[in-house]
Amino acid sequence: MEDSLKERAINLRREGLSYSEILQKIPIAKSTLSLWLRSVRLSKVQKQRLTEKKLLAIQKGAQSRKKWRIDATELIRKQAYLEIKEKIKKIDTRDLWLMGIMLYLAEGAKDKEYRPGESVIFSNSDPQMIKIFLKWLEICLQIPVEDIQLSIYIHENHKYGIEKVKSFWSNATGFSMGRFDKIYYKKHKIKVHRKNTEDSYSGLLRIRIRKSSVLNRKITGWIEGICIQCRVV
Repeated sequence: MEDSLKERAINLRREGLSYSEILQKIPIAKSTLSLWLRSVRLSKVQKQRLTEKKLLAIQKGAQSRKKWRIDATELIRKQAYLEIKEKIKKIDTRDLWLMGIMLYLAEGAKDKEYRPGESVIFSNSDPQMIKIFLKWLEICLQIPVEDIQLSIYIHENHKYGIEKVKSFWSNATGFSMGRFDKIYYKKHKIKVHRKNTEDSYSGLLRIRIRKSSVLNRKITGWIEGICIQCRVV
């Protein structure tokens, strides 16, 4: 019985099957299989086939791990979404007001002693942040649409796709493409490697409010007040 199994294992090995493939057909210990096959010599073609199968297995393993990470990430996001949906039934004007102030603290141009008279300016590449900021301007600050200036900053090597970029920001903000009349091109640095340089790259949108230096000082006061309440100053 053992001799027939051994002979079968040797024949399968000579056909170019891997140890794992042979073990699927012959239920024996791996140590026993190694002992039986240690004297079996494989041809160059057989060795190449086994190498290709190993590489394919590694590739499949990497793809499987990647899929697991994607699924795990999606599960975390979904759970977090359901959690916040349960905790926050509605965002009122006060909530939006606080959100806008925090956005400006993070990404807005501040009024400084050495730079008095700074306008309200908010710049970001994330369309969701831009949408929230625009909603803040509209609902909480009641800024007229005609006082909002929109500029796009983009690397010069994407100059050929500027119409697509303008269309992207037009769809994101609800403003017509004609409102994005000021385009600024940043010189490309060859040594700098960026991940967002493909079709998904849409540059940065800069929002400026006309005649808003007084409003900027007021926002600075709001920020200071919140920081004091949070005991971080």
